[in-house]
Amino acid sequence: MASAPRDNFPSQEDPVLERYFKGHKAAITSADFSPHGQQLATASWDTFLMLWNFKPQARAFRYVGHKDVVTSVQFSPLGNLLASASRDRTVRLWIPDKRGKSSEFKAHTAPVRSVDFSADGQFLATASEDKSIKVWNMYRQRFLYSLYRHTHWVRCAKFSPDGRLIVSCSEDKTIKIWDTTNKQCVNNFSDSLGFANFVDFNPNGTCIASAGSDHTVKIWDIRVNKLLQHYRVHSSGVNCVSFHPSGNYLITASSDGTLKILDLLEGRLIYTLQGHTGPVFTVSFSKGGELFASGGTDAQVLLWRTNFDEMNCKDIIKRNLKRLHFDSPPHLLDIYPRTPHLHEGKIETVEINPKLEVIDLQTSTPPVVDILSFDSTTTTETTVRTPPDKGEGICGYFLNPSLTTSECFPTTLKKKTEDMSDLPSESQRSIPLAVTDALGHIMEQLNVLTQTVSILEQRLTLTEDKLKDCLENQQKLFSAIHQKS
Repeated sequence: MASAPRDNFPSQEDPVLERYFKGHKAAITSADFSPHGQQLATASWDTFLMLWNFKPQARAFRYVGHKDVVTSVQFSPLGNLLASASRDRTVRLWIPDKRGKSSEFKAHTAPVRSVDFSADGQFLATASEDKSIKVWNMYRQRFLYSLYRHTHWVRCAKFSPDGRLIVSCSEDKTIKIWDTTNKQCVNNFSDSLGFANFVDFNPNGTCIASAGSDHTVKIWDIRVNKLLQHYRVHSSGVNCVSFHPSGNYLITASSDGTLKILDLLEGRLIYTLQGHTGPVFTVSFSKGGELFASGGTDAQVLLWRTNFDEMNCKDIIKRNLKRLHFDSPPHLLDIYPRTPHLHEGKIETVEINPKLEVIDLQTSTPPVVDILSFDSTTTTETTVRTPPDKGEGICGYFLNPSLTTSECFPTTLKKKTEDMSDLPSESQRSIPLAVTDALGHIMEQLNVLTQTVSILEQRLTLTEDKLKDCLENQQKLFSAIHQKS
């Protein structure tokens, strides 16, 4: 697709590259903004998570614990937790502070591809190459149930804004909608050309967007089970999409090295963003929509200022929250059915290449603090290589007692907790070593039991699939005999 390059400085309404970060040693796979918009978490092939602070001269934190590629990262709605998925078959929950205490979940039997918190923060959905989606209780930190119907690797799973649905996409070329109440698949969208790499709900929960390996972006209305919009604006596979909080815009990341911004109300491509020097794997709007971040194989995190939508997004978000019902009546902000928008031969879009513009970028390589996580089947303690600054804040309230640390108290107790930092840990003071060993052995046995149950679920699914194939073949055989007779 041809696009009109901009040969002068961008207008005030155009997105602008504001900052970039360097610290990862390999491709960046996922990015997510904290709820307050002052931090960005990224995941990478280098097996690390990184937490970037937007304050001037602030340090970045590198969380070490996963043993293989980290595929997905997401903040909890309150910002007091950070979830990550990895090809090492584990999911980790981190406290995103200078100590980075974490716990490890093991239930999947293959690499985990995505993590997603429900809007209320009570549940976590994980998708894996073991063909399953698993849902976890965050307060008790325990496995709840699995969703099995996909017949190939599950690439992504996302909660709806009201938490009543989960959407998932798989390399079996289907997108499935699940009801979290009865744990059943209630809808199915299939594609014969390619599979979706990524899928997500729009802010009011009435539509889903898919990023296709066949170079397409599709918008589906889940109320009427209809394809509303169909974009072919990339020359290679689309790896990720992100809705603007207003629901009016969608940004896409592709292996062709570009980002595209789509105006969903007008149904057209409005911006093509250059900047990365290879495939782009992830893109994400901030919670308020004023910023978005992207990352890819060049191992750089690009931070962009949106500019093109100065609407008061808080008012729009409040209005959407009032409409979080599956059978909500349409209103003016809904996306109405349209014919496919292929954008072939159009030259109405603006192309922005930051390398051609003079931009005063902020420091791109902040000092990095490595935070090490020791291996454990349940919770993992962490240490910091360099002492923390006195001025650094401490984390907020944390619901789960197993991850609660001495610094996670209200601000009024900061001084007291700092004074107690040199005392022995709670486990050293009150829990005998023998009890600790016994508890560790029990948790190991529970972990083995959980993995066994997961394997049995997988085998049961395979048996169901084989039985289904046998029934289909039997039906075909009966039909053939019936036709001959």
